[in-house]
Amino acid sequence: MDSWQAPLLPPVPGEPVALALYDTASARVRPSEPGDVARMYVCGITPYDATHLGHAATMLVFDLVNRVWRDNGRTVRYAQNVTDVDEPLLERAERDGEDWVVLAMRETALFREDMEALRILPPDHYIGAVESMPEITKLIAGLVEAGDGYNIGDGTGDHYFPVTASPTFGYESNYDRETMLAFFAERGGDPQREGKRDPLDALLWRGKREGEPSWPSTLGDGRPGWHIECAAIALNYLGEQIDVQGGGTDLIFPHHEFSAAHAEAATGVRPFSSHYVHGGMIGWNGEKMSKSKGNLVFVSRLRADGVDSSAIRLGLLSGHYRTDREWTGAVLTEGERRVHAWRAGVRRESGPDGAALVRELRERLADDLDTPGALAAVDRWAAADGDDTGAPDLVTTAVDGLLGVPLRE
Repeated sequence: MDSWQAPLLPPVPGEPVALALYDTASARVRPSEPGDVARMYVCGITPYDATHLGHAATMLVFDLVNRVWRDNGRTVRYAQNVTDVDEPLLERAERDGEDWVVLAMRETALFREDMEALRILPPDHYIGAVESMPEITKLIAGLVEAGDGYNIGDGTGDHYFPVTASPTFGYESNYDRETMLAFFAERGGDPQREGKRDPLDALLWRGKREGEPSWPSTLGDGRPGWHIECAAIALNYLGEQIDVQGGGTDLIFPHHEFSAAHAEAATGVRPFSSHYVHGGMIGWNGEKMSKSKGNLVFVSRLRADGVDSSAIRLGLLSGHYRTDREWTGAVLTEGERRVHAWRAGVRRESGPDGAALVRELRERLADDLDTPGALAAVDRWAAADGDDTGAPDLVTTAVDGLLGVPLRE
């Protein structure tokens, strides 16, 4: 699957600052210490309705991680999936009388356009579940053969991953069993399915059903569960252990817990990721944005209305990535004000100390991606006078390279 066009990433003068990130598993901010090559896997879209501002906010988090790592001289290997076959996609296609393949292709293309407009660095590997089916079925077969998967035995051909296959199950989310069961039921799990050894056991392989797409495997025709898809793609493109597994907080459980458990059971390497990083939810009118609530705000609609993509980006960066926050007209207006003020600031012949601002930008971003602090620093610089004639050019380069906001056409 094709990714999108990469924006130019200018090198920023000065000394980089090492990144520290909040890790969900250890519940604290810890240094991110990848080797020369940093490996990051981010869960992408299920392409039945893209791209709302919740998607965009999540992708911005890991765009900043990517930028800071690169600023620190790391080579970044970044993989992102597209769940281009799953229940929500099939249900939307059936509702609209549309071919699910065509729907997935159209919405994925729109997502790519939005990511490019927002100047998000593309993944090195942008991988759909359908194109990964050989790797996914191989991983599932290996788990079943090793005793880490079982046929439910009701004639459906469905196979499940037992939570007992992971001796450290639950370490990523740190949720108690009651919370796990509640989220499992809400987020695509089937705790009430009869015949399972444990209500929390997760689907590995869904046997073929009439009217549903299916693929061949040694377990019989069918299609994979959601969590094993990401485990297979990450293992195939990034290796047995990665530096960041990322997504929104709604993926902490069950998705990230199980995808890590699948990978660890298959390889014996623990933990699957050095950091589990999660962005907060974006709300509208006091509720989380979601298709079921009918309150989605789409990037493409804002763009079609003539909104500057940089204002969207700055609006989403104005709150800390780990907080649940609201998108409002005032947030967008403030983003537009910032774009105008910052661009006016770099049009001047001189300004306040540019090197000092670059240091502060790096320090704020290195501190668990403190974007409110970073944006406030640029605000202060743009509003003040100074005699540093090199500052406008330096600030233009730094804001572009570190925050992804172009200040000059």
